[in-house]
Amino acid sequence: MTSDPTDFTALSDEEWAARLTPAEFRVLRRAGTEPAFTGEYTDTKTSGVYRCRACHAELFRSDAKFESHCGWPSFFTPLAGDRIIERRDASAGMVRTEVLCANCGSHLGHVFAGEGYDTPTDLRYCINSVSLTLEPDAE
Repeated sequence: MTSDPTDFTALSDEEWAARLTPAEFRVLRRAGTEPAFTGEYTDTKTSGVYRCRACHAELFRSDAKFESHCGWPSFFTPLAGDRIIERRDASAGMVRTEVLCANCGSHLGHVFAGEGYDTPTDLRYCINSVSLTLEPDAE
């Protein structure tokens, strides 16, 4: 029996694998990381809304994106606090804060605080491009 496609939290690994490319599945569903400076949105300056590539939930606005020169798209705040989930991540020999889509539970990246960026929040949401799709603003 196939789960309801609007309840993304109920999708099985097989259903996710059928919906996503192997690279998307590895990052979004297995908490992988795309190589630095390879993502399509790392240097994008297009105005619009960044959505979760897995479920299309609105996550970030382009006006919260900034150049951190870290190799991944960086945002200083999500569109709204209820759009993401933050949880402790002790993998890879360090403690970080993982960022997940609140709608489907997909891995987006990590958030870092206190790095000294000249942004309103001093937060850097370091997000994999493969976790996002950009919906440009209407002209």
